[in-house]
Amino acid sequence: MKKIGVIGAGTMGTGIAHVSALSGFDVTLVDIEQNLLEHSLTSIKKGLKRQVDKGKISQDEMNAALVRIQTITEMKSLSSEDIVIEAATENKEVKISIFSELDTFCPEKTILASNTSSISISLIASATNRPEKVIGMHFMNPVPIMKLVEIIRGKLTSDETTEKVKNLVEVLNKIPVECNDSSGFVSNRILMPMINEAVCCLADGVATAEAIDKIMTLGMAHPMGPLTLADLIGLDICLAIMKVLHRDMGDNKYRPCPLLEEMVSAGNLGRKTGQGFYSY
Repeated sequence: MKKIGVIGAGTMGTGIAHVSALSGFDVTLVDIEQNLLEHSLTSIKKGLKRQVDKGKISQDEMNAALVRIQTITEMKSLSSEDIVIEAATENKEVKISIFSELDTFCPEKTILASNTSSISISLIASATNRPEKVIGMHFMNPVPIMKLVEIIRGKLTSDETTEKVKNLVEVLNKIPVECNDSSGFVSNRILMPMINEAVCCLADGVATAEAIDKIMTLGMAHPMGPLTLADLIGLDICLAIMKVLHRDMGDNKYRPCPLLEEMVSAGNLGRKTGQGFYSY
């Protein structure tokens, strides 16, 4: 693989473009909004500069990575990529629409991957005529730092596609861990209910946000508390994943906490809006 397309210039797409370019791939970053693409490039430059300042990469490596990234606002320009990684909003209809469109103009060889954190890969693959070449690549946030990439096989994902993607992940200096297709996969099926329960503890007055996070960091050796982590992920994303789990599992233990729904409705989404469980 030499060419990687990334759809979505949000936090995850930006991080995927960053590590892909730094690993020597030509990257085409796509978003419908030009201002988001500009903001993404600025974020990548800042991230690379931090790596230079810490001595992790050289200035020449930074400059070479930036040259490898081009930005576009039309997906139809993705006509020669070896793999396209979708990192759009966590919405089933949006993802199905994107994959259906990609299938019409991407070459037969192109692998179509989704960074979805909860939505069925088999469902996404059903929108294409190449389900054997559709796979989940769930990167962790922040992408340049976190090592794991959860590899999710759909019902029809081929062994060849899986091996190619696992090899790619290793070239990106990440660690691929494979799992089967199920709502939330492994990571979010375990993580999101914990975050949701932390929100319930706050809503019920069991403890303050600071106390909940300190108990989990000091008592459970978590690197950050669940409410701090929720702010970092984005409360809208946490809510979307809980809704998928609740709908697909049919179990009320996955019901989103009302406080989480209230905060999302109020636009308090965490770090990206400056206000979540904490102020930023």
